[in-house]
Amino acid sequence: MMTRNSMNQQQKMEFVMLEQLVKPDHLLRKIERNIEFEFIYEVVHELYSHETGRPSVDPVILFKMELIQKLYGIRSIRRLVDDIHHNMAFRWFLGYGITDSIPDHSVFSQNKIRRYKDSSKYKEIFEIIVAQAIEKDLVKGKIVYTDSTHIRANASNSKFESEEFEIEVQKNTHLDRINSVRERHGQNPLKEKENGTKDKRKKVSTTDPDCAFMRRDRKPTGFYYLDHVTVDSSYNIILDAFITPGNVHDAIPYVSRLDYINKTHDLPKPLKYACADAGYFNNNVLLALKERNLKPIICPTKFQKKPGKDSKYWFAYDLIEDVYICREGHLLEYKTTKRDGYSEYVSEEEVCDRCSKKGQCLLGKNKIRTIRRHVLEEYKDEARAALKEDKGKNLYDRRKETVERVFADAKELHGFRYAHFRGLEKVQTEAYLVAIAQNIKKMAIVLDAKHLTD
Repeated sequence: MMTRNSMNQQQKMEFVMLEQLVKPDHLLRKIERNIEFEFIYEVVHELYSHETGRPSVDPVILFKMELIQKLYGIRSIRRLVDDIHHNMAFRWFLGYGITDSIPDHSVFSQNKIRRYKDSSKYKEIFEIIVAQAIEKDLVKGKIVYTDSTHIRANASNSKFESEEFEIEVQKNTHLDRINSVRERHGQNPLKEKENGTKDKRKKVSTTDPDCAFMRRDRKPTGFYYLDHVTVDSSYNIILDAFITPGNVHDAIPYVSRLDYINKTHDLPKPLKYACADAGYFNNNVLLALKERNLKPIICPTKFQKKPGKDSKYWFAYDLIEDVYICREGHLLEYKTTKRDGYSEYVSEEEVCDRCSKKGQCLLGKNKIRTIRRHVLEEYKDEARAALKEDKGKNLYDRRKETVERVFADAKELHGFRYAHFRGLEKVQTEAYLVAIAQNIKKMAIVLDAKHLTD
């Protein structure tokens, strides 16, 4: 039976408490019960005058308002202020009554201009939130996952200038190791050469010069930033969120960010497993992880072999004899090590000519097979072996449940599919805010569930 309200409910006077209007299981209630925000007063203490000037808006309230914006993916400060005005749960979380006025959107703009000019305070808040997660046993520290995701810059792809710049070309990478191999085989050592330079051109956005034009396989093309994120394996607590221009390779900041995590966070257990995708399968990265006693769980780069031909991974390497062995049992012996760090191993022409499998082994019109092996290839061999173990397989399979899940949530739920501001520093601030919101949300949900079961 159809019913119809007989009176105008909007004009009805009611006596209610704001506390009654917020559901007991609301996310903001869980955050208020489990997260401590008093530390913010100490973080921003030096930014405020304590003797002169008009009373400010409570800095904790300002931070909580930004937290609400990121938690619910609200696109602008104006929209945030409007939503807080109408949303009783937001008012309750901020400590405002039903009729209290909400700070104007210009308060945020002026604070960004005058007080919070850079990301240092947000970085400090981020680190304290991580410390709270560690204290509450939500971070183990033994296993971490790292990846990067592209963030669309607040810039037009059609507004740019083409600039020429120089890059340094290193000619002596790992020269000591190269000469060690050459001397072991009775060859003269290579002389050190000065690093050269190479001219390149790049597109520079006239709207946001800090971003970069990105070209990657299976990725969109245009002006982007990259958000390099490392998470703990236990509850996906974000341990680091680092912004670079979109043309920076994933492997470049990787090791330094792991060092930052080790130095900054008081992890319950030292890092042991560093998990990442094939973009980090790099000789220098694997060497650096070895020097830090970290075991890489990194997918090898796919080797593009010629159709119908055996790749070099069908050949077994004998570390003691320093030779390669083909599937027919024939040897490919050491020839030389070049300045690029690759040693060459070649077969004998007479042996290959008599071999029944030469059709699937020899490349093109070559009469011998040559295999190139980098002086740091042993670290790649160790990484491949680790990924074949059950432990390595299980850890790598969890990437989609850890760091990739964090990226999906950041873009779909927390509004970080594109940058709302321009400039590297401001995008870094936004990255910290999104990471703080994700960490706080995860901590509140997990800790509240634990309290219910206790």
